Amino acid sequence: MKGRLFLIPTPLGDNDPTEVLTRPVFDILPGIKTFFVEEIRTARRFLSTVGFKGRIDELTFFELSEHTQREEVENYVKILLSGEDAALISEAGLPAVADPGALLVELAHQHDIDVVPFVGPSSLMLALMSSGMNGQCFAFTGYLPVKSDERKAKLFQLEKISAIQKQTQIIIETPYRNDALFRDILSICKSSTRVCIAADITLPTAYIKTKTVGQWKMISLQIGKRPCVFVLQS
Repeated sequence: MKGRLFLIPTPLGDNDPTEVLTRPVFDILPGIKTFFVEEIRTARRFLSTVGFKGRIDELTFFELSEHTQREEVENYVKILLSGEDAALISEAGLPAVADPGALLVELAHQHDIDVVPFVGPSSLMLALMSSGMNGQCFAFTGYLPVKSDERKAKLFQLEKISAIQKQTQIIIETPYRNDALFRDILSICKSSTRVCIAADITLPTAYIKTKTVGQWKMISLQIGKRPCVFVLQS
C-alpha cells in the first residue's frame, strides 16, 4: 500500500495558523512524521505552533527548494511508495503554487500516489479577488526578467495580451525588486492600464490598491521589501 502526499498550506505572514487554516489541516497533521519543506527552520517553527511543540525532534524533514535536484526528489517519492504518509509544506501560502514542491506532486501522480490538498491562503487569488479585475480570464506569469530592458519588453507583451484577450495578468517579484518593477510598469504601460499593488496580504500592514497607471504616476509610492503581488489589466 502506498502512502499519501498531503499538501499543507501555511499562513502568508506571522498570522496565527488557527485563524487562517481549516480544521482538517489540524486533524491530519498529528499523524504525519515526514515533511518535505522549502526551508527546515521555518517549517519547524510553523509545526511548533500547530501542535508539535516539544515533539519536533520526532519528525523527519527533507529539503525541497529551487536548488533540490530532480534525482533527490525522485528519492523522496520512494518514501511514499514504501507506504508512509508525508506532507509537503510551502514557505507561505499554498504548496506547489509558484513553489518548487510542484515537482514532487508531479512525480507522485506518475506513481499513482494519492495527492490530498487542503484549503489555505493564496496570495495570488487574494490579490486577484481584491483587485476588481477580470476573475473569469487571468494568467499567472510569475517572475519577470531581472534586467530592466527585458522586463519592460515582457510588460509590453503582457499588456498587449491583456488588451486583446481581456485577460488579467498576475505577477510576483522578489521583494527587493518590487520598486524597480513598479517603476518599469509606470514607464512602459499605458496610462489607462489598471494596476493593483497587493502587499503584505492578510497582515495588519496590508496595502491593496487598484489605480490606473496615470493615477499611480501622481502618487509617490514606495512598496519596499515586503511580499507583493502585482495585478495588471489593460
